[in-house]
Amino acid sequence: MLSDIEIAQAATLLPIKEVAAQIGIKEDELEFYGKYKAKLSDELANRLENEPDGKLVLVTAINPTPAGEGKTTTSAGLGQAMAKIGKKAVIALREPSLGPVFGIKGGAAGGGYSQVLPMEDINLHFTGDMHAITSANNLCCAMLDNHIQQGNVLGIDPRQILIKRCLDMNDRALRNIVVGLGGRVNGIPREDHFIITVASEVMAILCLADDISDLKKRLGNILIAYTYAGEPVFAKDIKADGAMTALLKDAIKPNLVQTLEGTPAIMHGGPFANIAHGCNSIRATKLALKLGDYCITEAGFGSDLGAEKFFDIKCRYAGFKPSAVVIVATCRALKYNGGVPKAEVSAENLEALKNGIENLGVHIDNMRKYNVPVVVAINQFGTDTAEELEFIESYCKSKGADFALSNVFSKGGEGGTELAKKVVEACEKPSDFAPIYSDDLTIKEKVDKIAKTIYGASRVNYTKAAEKALKQIQALGGEKLPVCIAKTQYSLSDDPTLLGAPKDFEITVKNLTLSNGAGFVVVYTGDIMTMPGLPKVPSAEKIDVTEEGKINGLF
Repeated sequence: MLSDIEIAQAATLLPIKEVAAQIGIKEDELEFYGKYKAKLSDELANRLENEPDGKLVLVTAINPTPAGEGKTTTSAGLGQAMAKIGKKAVIALREPSLGPVFGIKGGAAGGGYSQVLPMEDINLHFTGDMHAITSANNLCCAMLDNHIQQGNVLGIDPRQILIKRCLDMNDRALRNIVVGLGGRVNGIPREDHFIITVASEVMAILCLADDISDLKKRLGNILIAYTYAGEPVFAKDIKADGAMTALLKDAIKPNLVQTLEGTPAIMHGGPFANIAHGCNSIRATKLALKLGDYCITEAGFGSDLGAEKFFDIKCRYAGFKPSAVVIVATCRALKYNGGVPKAEVSAENLEALKNGIENLGVHIDNMRKYNVPVVVAINQFGTDTAEELEFIESYCKSKGADFALSNVFSKGGEGGTELAKKVVEACEKPSDFAPIYSDDLTIKEKVDKIAKTIYGASRVNYTKAAEKALKQIQALGGEKLPVCIAKTQYSLSDDPTLLGAPKDFEITVKNLTLSNGAGFVVVYTGDIMTMPGLPKVPSAEKIDVTEEGKINGLF
């Protein structure tokens, strides 16, 4: 069996201008990054501004397990399958972060015969967006420390600096550090921290900004510190917003690539859904809606994280009205949720499946609460038995969700035509989308709504630190903003060991921060971390380059 990278390297790619022509993009509306990648220009966005939108389809999943679900693979395969049934579809995905690529999770370009290409470029440096975001964030940090060093006119309190440096890599040694050591010329000694780039507010801003002007305004509104007098300090106060925008002037433009079968794919932005809002950029999704009759996009991790934030943050700000939701699951993952160890998930076990399918049931129920039709896609494996698949199909129908088997990993678009037809049918059904909470609720009421309505929690508790942070946010006028809950992806609760559909559990909020530029409040629960670490055997150990410059070991 060929690996993902071997399949990708054996593919014949179309010149990106030919992919663009399929969806009516002119060559002079492309900014080329070699033969197979291009940025989409502002002129294209302006030309399409008054064109009608296609149907918006969100691909999400059950809570992720070590057995795997294949959400990005399904998204890519569904885009290919739409072409097979004569539909004009454009997929809109996030860019991979180098952290997971070299860590444990893997890339974000799909797998098997449903990939986005060129996968080596996409999973590594791509068009440099991640580096630009990292540079813009760290420029602000450097200017802040320099302001303090050069006289501190604003009276910034080094003990109350909120913005953190970032790096697009898993590096636990940088989570908590001390900077400014070595004497007066090297700065003011203080505690500092690194987060992964995809968890930064700059990343969130890039994904939520409408245009370059909106980008600059949002960057300037980043809350970076407090003064000794307790007054807030924003990035614009240290005059960092202009230079940060300059670093991001190209990164704000979405990237056009292609699937393994030559269908169009737009990739832009890459926030994680467990520690950020987990969706690709509004600009990319808007372009996909204008360019295709169907826009197929995804949100990170399970629907309790990515989909909730897609609906309650992204759709709220962009005014999107989704037409259908696809929930990806596998027999293997459902059995894992039912208590079967990873090593045994391939064996038939109807009892474990019956226990674990409750997790799928919660995700179906939750998506229906947004008044959008639901299709369940079972990413099929050769070890799945007819009895298991029949049980899942019957269960889905009892929950009022359409059901389709998906073989896009092994068969590409041809293996997803059944799913594509079900999605098209779902898009024709009535959809009356609305976010789960209103702007008028307080922060605590919004958190309570999500925790109880989506997660199934019985109660939300706040630490003293969280209560203090909440009062500061309220004083700054953040009460009416949407909330972005940072939570483990492995469970509906904030405890990663509680699999399936846990009940009567409590959520603990440990801290809150105001992402003033992005326009939401981040709520930290459980033991969530914003700088991951590498596993005992990182994927980086398997990656190499031949003497001819060919990369291998990359999935």
